[in-house]
Amino acid sequence: MTNWEKYFDPDALARLSSLELKVHAVVEGMISGLHRSPYNGQSVEFIDHREYVPGDDPRHIDWKVLGRADRIVIKRYEEDTNLRGHLILDASESMRYGQPGRLTKYDYAGTLAASLAFLLNRQHDAISLSLFDGKIAERVPLSTHPTTLMNVAQTISNLVPKEKTDLEPVLSQLAQELPRRGMVTIISDFFAPIDKLEKGLQELRAKKQEVILIHVMDQTELTFPFEGNTLFKGLEDYPEVMLDPRAVRDAYLEEIQEFLDEMEAMVSRVGVDYRLAPTHEPFDIPIVSILAQRAQARGGRR
Repeated sequence: MTNWEKYFDPDALARLSSLELKVHAVVEGMISGLHRSPYNGQSVEFIDHREYVPGDDPRHIDWKVLGRADRIVIKRYEEDTNLRGHLILDASESMRYGQPGRLTKYDYAGTLAASLAFLLNRQHDAISLSLFDGKIAERVPLSTHPTTLMNVAQTISNLVPKEKTDLEPVLSQLAQELPRRGMVTIISDFFAPIDKLEKGLQELRAKKQEVILIHVMDQTELTFPFEGNTLFKGLEDYPEVMLDPRAVRDAYLEEIQEFLDEMEAMVSRVGVDYRLAPTHEPFDIPIVSILAQRAQARGGRR
């Protein structure tokens, strides 16, 4: 197995293969897909054709073109469009954290990103990837081509997290660069000031982007199970510190719970989807949970 192939977990992809990721609202896309377009009028109007792709609904095949030109093409209408799915992955130094013999937060988050890319690509949706720390460090351009999946995984595999996080300028830049509405999925540990994160998210929402936050944390960060004197290595310019975990456990857990409560309150204010994803969970569980959450929200709006 190559380094990039590890980001495609066969069991998780098999469990995700029958699911669909749909947007809450209208989107602006490039090809025919699962999602409603903002440009449809009073009637469903034919636009043009595109080449047939395995998995397309055969009801949309233009049989006249097949009989006349021996080409299988799909009729494209104004009412349907594909989703522009922008995957935003935290590649800052804090994402390197993980327990020996287990995945780091970065590798877990990378597998989530690759799994979402698989799901979107399977729907013929467009995918882009941005890796960030204090800036956007690497990109995979928006594309519906099948090779985009490999490009996503290779880009994740090639980067070594080593810089500090700064979410606000990254989200602000993305808000300016994404001219069309779509779905922005941010996968991070969100170890940054929540007020700055909120400001960046508000800019994305002002541009009519739908936003999903997947909050990746190691189980030990949530439970602090350490015993005896332990040397804690600082990340993102924090110093090393030797301490007895039992002396600080209650205060630490109180701080973590306060952080999680503030995240929940913030996402509610901004109006984005949110899911905490501990790294011990199977990769498909946070994704299925988000899909169920979004499906329930769509049902409530009918």
